[in-house]
Amino acid sequence: MQIHDTLRGMTVPFIPAEPGRVSIYVCGPTVQSEPHLGHGRSAVSFDVLRRYLEWSGMDVTFVRNVTDIEDKIIARAAKLGITTDELADQAFGEFSRAYDLLGNLPPTLEPKATEHIPEMVALIEELIEGGHAYESGGDVYFSVRSFDGYGKLSHHDPDDLLPSEGADSDTRKRDPLDFALWKAAKPGEPQWESPWGLGRPGWHIECSAMATRYLGESFDIHAGGTDLIFPHHENEIAQSEAVSGKPFSRYWMHNGMLNLGGEKMAKSTGHVVTLIESLERWDPTAVRLFYLRTNYRKPLDFSEEALNDAESSLARLHSFRRRFPDAIEETADEEVMAKFIVAMDNDLDVAGALAVLFDLVREGNSRYDRGMPAGALVAGYDEIVGVLGLAPSVKHEDDGPAIALLGSRFGIENATVDDLVALRDTARAGKDWAVSDDIRDGLAALNISIEDTPDGARWHRG
Repeated sequence: MQIHDTLRGMTVPFIPAEPGRVSIYVCGPTVQSEPHLGHGRSAVSFDVLRRYLEWSGMDVTFVRNVTDIEDKIIARAAKLGITTDELADQAFGEFSRAYDLLGNLPPTLEPKATEHIPEMVALIEELIEGGHAYESGGDVYFSVRSFDGYGKLSHHDPDDLLPSEGADSDTRKRDPLDFALWKAAKPGEPQWESPWGLGRPGWHIECSAMATRYLGESFDIHAGGTDLIFPHHENEIAQSEAVSGKPFSRYWMHNGMLNLGGEKMAKSTGHVVTLIESLERWDPTAVRLFYLRTNYRKPLDFSEEALNDAESSLARLHSFRRRFPDAIEETADEEVMAKFIVAMDNDLDVAGALAVLFDLVREGNSRYDRGMPAGALVAGYDEIVGVLGLAPSVKHEDDGPAIALLGSRFGIENATVDDLVALRDTARAGKDWAVSDDIRDGLAALNISIEDTPDGARWHRG
């Protein structure tokens, strides 16, 4: 398998440190508010990585942390007049619900920062002892210039990263590049005991401590969004490798940002589409498909049209599988699976894997219509859908009986939305406007809209 490694700046063979076992650390959410659509993309991207590795026979330890103490959490809790614990618990629940709806597997471990303060304090003490950190006024800072490799992940020279004159007013630092490992307590803020007095950890030290605690000083893959490359992941490398002298993570994978109107979605700017709202408006599995149609490393543009199209494409997949209700005991088609593996081994080319899947569906439907056996194709479909996490969502299962009942009015047994849309197309071609309108109105009552385009009718929910 080949993956793009941000550290090396190229696509390289992925070889785990221990044959048959893979350790992955993914930077999880900072639980300051509800998730936006961009959070879902990162979670889905690396869920597919984990699924594919496990399907390939690997034993995967998948750690995704929860940042439940950080400047933004403190500020927002104060604004809302609640405790940081209350805010973090509420937001964490929203993230968990969204990730479940998207069909993501639960992580092997999901450590919270506030539950690992002792590990952070111990790591900071080692950095001070090694001459890589210093205490100043109750704060502790990492000395960036003490670590020769600083900048290797973001491919910057430290001198190029110096803030402009006057931009950094923190006079407690010895160097403007230095970053906080521990922050002295302020009135009303959460605080813990430490050798430097009451205070709380800096953001960057949290991930180093938790990753090391559960995966060791060196592990296989560290993943997250491209917005974390600098400074967060750069700082993780510095503070971790300054203590261990070992590569913190052997490979670094980063997903591209999700854009709204050409601009990155970000809570800090309010430029967001919330994930929960999207999962309520569209089938959650269609939202997942929307993410997967674009290579995980590339930017992805949000649009209602793209999500509507993903929902229609997903319906075609599920409609195909419903044509074969009996259990499939055959082995998956070897040629199909070989093409799937080639795509996935090419730096998770899920778009290429989806092309294989839709080609399979076209051929399977053709065989079904001609009365030819298609069991090996259906078995391949089940394998691929399982790896990509595109099985039908439970969210709209209650539509099934209503759609079937609507279809029975027109003589269609076990009707699907696609069946009804096809019948409406036939009615329109024959100028049977009464049937056409009945189908349109019946689907509208189920919150399913039909859009007539030059290429034929398309449907979506909402």
